[in-house]
Amino acid sequence: MRAMSQAGSSAPIPSIEVAARDPEWIAHRYDPGHDAVHLLPVPRAQQRKATFLTDEYLPAGLQPLIVRRRDAAGALPAPAPIHFVFHSAFCCSTVVANAFDLRGRSMGLKEPVILNDLIGWRRRGGEGPDMAEVLDDALRLLARPFAQGESIVVKPSNAINALIAPILTLRPQAQALLLHAPLRTYLGSIARKGLDGRLWVRTLLLGLLDDRLVDLGFSPRDHLGQTDLQVAAIGWLAQHALFARTVQAFGPGRVRTLDSATLMADPARAMAALATHFGIPFSDSELAAIVSGPAFTSHSKFGTTFGAIERANEEETGVALHADEIDKVIAWTQAVADAAGISMVAPAPLF
Repeated sequence: MRAMSQAGSSAPIPSIEVAARDPEWIAHRYDPGHDAVHLLPVPRAQQRKATFLTDEYLPAGLQPLIVRRRDAAGALPAPAPIHFVFHSAFCCSTVVANAFDLRGRSMGLKEPVILNDLIGWRRRGGEGPDMAEVLDDALRLLARPFAQGESIVVKPSNAINALIAPILTLRPQAQALLLHAPLRTYLGSIARKGLDGRLWVRTLLLGLLDDRLVDLGFSPRDHLGQTDLQVAAIGWLAQHALFARTVQAFGPGRVRTLDSATLMADPARAMAALATHFGIPFSDSELAAIVSGPAFTSHSKFGTTFGAIERANEEETGVALHADEIDKVIAWTQAVADAAGISMVAPAPLF
């Protein structure tokens, strides 16, 4: 079957069978009303360059190939090994995903929108096809190998964290890293982003409430009376509790945790441990190239030089400008955590 031509190009869009087998046709969107998948042509180099696999960062004017989900799934090749970097935001998760772009070994997929579509559909009630079946097909679409022997490392948006347990249940061979920033660093990141950051944490809290992931003794009305950084801390703590439950449910053999400070303090050790956890055989020279390469030395959004020193200076600036408020919110969060029986230290550390 031939379909529409790509916008701005005379080249025809390939058949469903060809596109479904080609990981450079990314599984971009899921339309539950028509039980259809939108595939977009994005070469590997552009996938690597894009901060996230979202419309904001992908080339403009791409013409999707819209196919029935079952048709796309029926044409898929044998899946590659797939692993996951789940996170609670502002914790260098994009750095980790970029670090796994190594031809012949692995490819990192950064925040594919199709998973966001599924969590949105779930929050709306998920009427139509069976949710587990659709999620399974979405994971199969994400696990298309770029080359023989390559693994796929998916870093979803933290908006989909309510799907962590279903994803790991559907993929019993998948390993997961649960990545977070220390609370002080996280609050500094939010404060540094100004109004955008403060609005974002409230949007995050709404999603966590919709997903029934907040059980800290507060009513929805209570959250209206909390400051922006208290709301940020609630979101951080709710995800921290979710990560602890995930380790308990799936075990440290499959699920490990890591904080961004430990990652950036010793990236070579962290990447070596994570490669072992994911079963991806990096050589010493490959690991050295990863740690000295753009993933760890350039800004994931702007591409400018941004190593450990620049990152530490940025974090210190965010904390220093709001130190009094951050100190008070950290003390308050510890009290909330103690009352809820939540440890502020994540279990099953990567190393």
